[in-house]
Amino acid sequence: MTPASTPDPDTGPGIDAENAENAESPENTEVEAEAESEAEVDRIREAFAREAYDVTPSPVPLAALRREGRKARRRRRTATFSALAVLGAATAAAAVVGVTSARPSLPAPAPIAAPPSAVAPRVPTPKATPTSAKPTPTPVRVVASGQRVDAGKGWKVWLTEEGKHWTGPDGFENSRSVTDGNVDTAMPGVSHQSETSPAGGFHSGLYYGTRAVGRVELRGPGGTRTAATLLELPGRPGWGVWYAHAGPGAGEAGLAMYDRAGKLLAELPG
Repeated sequence: MTPASTPDPDTGPGIDAENAENAESPENTEVEAEAESEAEVDRIREAFAREAYDVTPSPVPLAALRREGRKARRRRRTATFSALAVLGAATAAAAVVGVTSARPSLPAPAPIAAPPSAVAPRVPTPKATPTSAKPTPTPVRVVASGQRVDAGKGWKVWLTEEGKHWTGPDGFENSRSVTDGNVDTAMPGVSHQSETSPAGGFHSGLYYGTRAVGRVELRGPGGTRTAATLLELPGRPGWGVWYAHAGPGAGEAGLAMYDRAGKLLAELPG
């Protein structure tokens, strides 16, 4: 009788069952899954790397980047300058305000009155008759020899070949000769006689040495001028008579004779 064989401890049924149990345990399953995941990741990484080698990169836009950089620097510089300008203006305004507030206000100086001796006295302006630079010609009245002309206010004047004649309100007659040698009719000139009466002052005289007389006038104080009436004999003998009524002071500044163009021919001081 053949003895029964003894089971091998390493290959017996118990060992096979244990190996099968170990092969089907959860721990082995997780390890296998993790290994497969890492392998898949490696395959994907290798695929991306192959694709990346085939891609050609586009050129970098250096010119556009430089332009944008310059614009950005200009904007920063402008903003900086504006801020500095505002800060400077605010500082100057604060300084002006500080100086103004620190300076005390001084009272205005009182006006200095001029001494009485320095004040010029006020001189009343006389009512002078305005005259133009060019005297207005006076018409010459031609009268017959011996014709008595009413000169106004009781005065009468007439001419003869000997000269001038006149009479006043008192009735007394007077004369002024042009033939006694005291009058040079070859040169322009004038003479002046004046008389006063209750009716006022009467002024008269001779003018001579011209056939173009235009005006004879009395000059008074303050620049007043009084035009005289002119009388001549027919034929323009080269002399004539003038007369005028005027107030006090008339003739004190003198007497003047002009031609018809306004040119001064002769003067007689007052």
